[in-house]
Amino acid sequence: MDPRTAPARRRRGRAVSVGEGGPGVLAPAVAEQLDRFLRHLELERGRSRHTVRAYRGDLTTLLAGLPDLAALDLAILRGWLAAQHAAGAGRSTLARRAAAARTFTAWARRCGLIDGDPGARLASPRPHRALPAVPDAGQTADVLAAAESGSAEGGPVAVRDRLVLELLYATGVRVGELCGLDLGDVDHDRRTLRVLGKGDRERTVVFGVPAAAALRRWLDGPRSALARPSSPPALLLGARGGRLDPR
Repeated sequence: MDPRTAPARRRRGRAVSVGEGGPGVLAPAVAEQLDRFLRHLELERGRSRHTVRAYRGDLTTLLAGLPDLAALDLAILRGWLAAQHAAGAGRSTLARRAAAARTFTAWARRCGLIDGDPGARLASPRPHRALPAVPDAGQTADVLAAAESGSAEGGPVAVRDRLVLELLYATGVRVGELCGLDLGDVDHDRRTLRVLGKGDRERTVVFGVPAAAALRRWLDGPRSALARPSSPPALLLGARGGRLDPR
């Protein structure tokens, strides 16, 4: 194939396939504005690093090959989504990527980087809202019984793991929210937790007697056994004394 007619733009020695949704090279000015947008998400809107990383991946496939943001229009947005669909992306993935594009173009319009907001007219399929699979009462009892057996035979980590299961089951909080709890977030008298969720939104959740018993057991000694002088005031500690990682 004649390299002058190949359907790719070459920038800094690497081919950038336009509209195919693969990794690409961003023009310096475009890369700078994308970094600025991602900092806005993390610092001003309180989005998690995981969310920001997902935005970066989605938007890099959209912006690769564009000379500047002024070239971004509705036709490019629609072609980008069509290429994703042709590559086998599901409805949920397409909806997420379209939402990322709309958030970006709205921000770029507010910042005066583009004249209009092409993302406002970008339609996308609605994701299927399938209910998550949940364990039944018997399966839940088996898991808690196994944790109880382990905590009876094991050390502080086993007691902590029992508490993790009890609190997740009792409150329905996210794993990341649970790991982010500090000692001061627990109201023992009212049996409540002060939880900081997405977007730094705070809410109060309640827990029952079994979780309260597991909490007392953890705080009566096992937590102190894992704590170090440099440990944070986290409710849940890892084996080395740091805050328990959600992973």
